[in-house]
Amino acid sequence: MNKVLNPIEFKQDKLFLVDQRKLPLEEIYNEYDSLEGTFEAIKTMVVRGAPCIGFTALFGIALWLKKNTYEPEKLQEAATYLKSARPTAVNLAFEVDRVVEMLKSGELDTDNAYKNVLEFANLQLEEAEAKNRAMAQYAEVELDSLLGKEKYQIQTHCNTGILACGTLGTALGVVQHLGEKERIENVWVDETRPYLQGSRLTAFELMKLGIQHKVVVEGAASYLMKNGLVDAIFTGADRIVANGDTANKVGTSNLAILAKHYNIPFYIVAPSSSFDISTPSGDQIEIEMREEIEILNYKEHRIAPHESEALNPSFDITDGTLITGIISEKGIAKGDYKLTLEGII
Repeated sequence: MNKVLNPIEFKQDKLFLVDQRKLPLEEIYNEYDSLEGTFEAIKTMVVRGAPCIGFTALFGIALWLKKNTYEPEKLQEAATYLKSARPTAVNLAFEVDRVVEMLKSGELDTDNAYKNVLEFANLQLEEAEAKNRAMAQYAEVELDSLLGKEKYQIQTHCNTGILACGTLGTALGVVQHLGEKERIENVWVDETRPYLQGSRLTAFELMKLGIQHKVVVEGAASYLMKNGLVDAIFTGADRIVANGDTANKVGTSNLAILAKHYNIPFYIVAPSSSFDISTPSGDQIEIEMREEIEILNYKEHRIAPHESEALNPSFDITDGTLITGIISEKGIAKGDYKLTLEGII
């Protein structure tokens, strides 16, 4: 298998991010040396995917420490600002809050604080590889137990691979793991409007990995399921709350409803950093609304009447009752998630 781009690199006191808005036609790294630049990279989706957003934020805090004297109050202000870049993905706040608490617990000068944050950020990336591999292994055991096939047809939504996670992916990590064992018959890649993360990014990764796939519009999901072309669906998550309700890229809930109708297993694959057990249900999740131009235009080209308006929720909420299982690095939860989720976080 070929190597996919590494979306995050930190070297010579600067952060380099693959501009995922340019993929797959251009492979360009943008360079950042400030907290403000990191904020814009997250806000404008140069970098995206809940885990990658979290890791990027850690390096953003390091860049702030490189330019500012470490004082807990000022660091908290910087952290609050950075967390506002994208409110729905819990990984952003999770990673920022963790590193702030880590620094508060020790008496550090600015130089040592900077070094500690960099070490912490790189460690999280290293550990993510092992954690995501464990999730993929749990998923393989689950599929074999439930379906017992030699090869599988998997449907995905949005992008949950290396570009979203900085390492082996979550839901797409399952696909990569199965692909490495030649157990993939085909991957159905939802194009994922309006940002086309599926056709631009997931298809790009699968092409690099040499895994058989076909891109489909979201509206084709019912056709695929009705005609027996989908064995299981795996998606990622930006936030999972106490009752199993899950925020993910808009269109995920549609897939789950159809899967329930056609009796196709539907799984969420996400690290424990994506869990928000303090929130009781999806009703309390803030849904990020993005600019309507993302729908009305494609790049610089207008595709709707100039008089038209659009509503552009970036996420939707999939009810926990529609989810066959939720997989983390610690196992798989099923049934009453209020009881079972605690065992995998």
